[in-house]
Amino acid sequence: MTKNYTKDDSDVRLAEREWMVQKQLIGRDITDRAVINSMLTVPRHVYVKEDKQDYAYYDTALEIEESQTISQPYIVALMAQALNLKASDNVLEVGTGSGYSAAILSRIAANVYTIERHEELAHLAKERFRNQGYENIEVRVGDGTLGWAEKAPFEAILVTAGGPIIPEPLTDQLAIGGRLVIPVGDKGEQKLIRVKKTATSDLIEENLGLVRFVPLIGTEGWSETNPRHLQ
Repeated sequence: MTKNYTKDDSDVRLAEREWMVQKQLIGRDITDRAVINSMLTVPRHVYVKEDKQDYAYYDTALEIEESQTISQPYIVALMAQALNLKASDNVLEVGTGSGYSAAILSRIAANVYTIERHEELAHLAKERFRNQGYENIEVRVGDGTLGWAEKAPFEAILVTAGGPIIPEPLTDQLAIGGRLVIPVGDKGEQKLIRVKKTATSDLIEENLGLVRFVPLIGTEGWSETNPRHLQ
């Protein structure tokens, strides 16, 4: 259950959030004003376990339920910025996790459709969105590597786990001119790849640097029984 904060608590969390944005984001290479405003708005401490909330605004990943993690704030901002979002965009997120990234995207784009394979995480994320009053996020439990065909096409797709390849269903569901951001590599380290779909449906890939994410499990990802092998 989400903790209820007093006014003093809220003031402290806001100050921590402002410090996070100034030092970890603006102080580096995050320049997209919509992303910065969203990171200032969304309370990251709500999306972590209660015993981790004092660390919520540090630039570090934190463990959440189901042995998953919430990415460090800088990586969340970097990936959101790489999507070049517009206010009218429909966004697909693969890997809801705690819901923090979807919440960030929802303050920028028109609609966010997010898929999570762990039912508990999906339930907790829905509860957090409801408590925060975020009504433009839809959560589904399922295999995110297959996308969400009923809601396609998407102007932007974000994958928050590292896959061995770029899943074809995701590029198929990407709109012309759309952007897909996904970590691709092995279990230990991946390249953060941005894919853009051209007017002729060609895919242009760009390497944004090295990252470390939990394995992308699914039909078009790693095997659940052995994250080092494909399905």
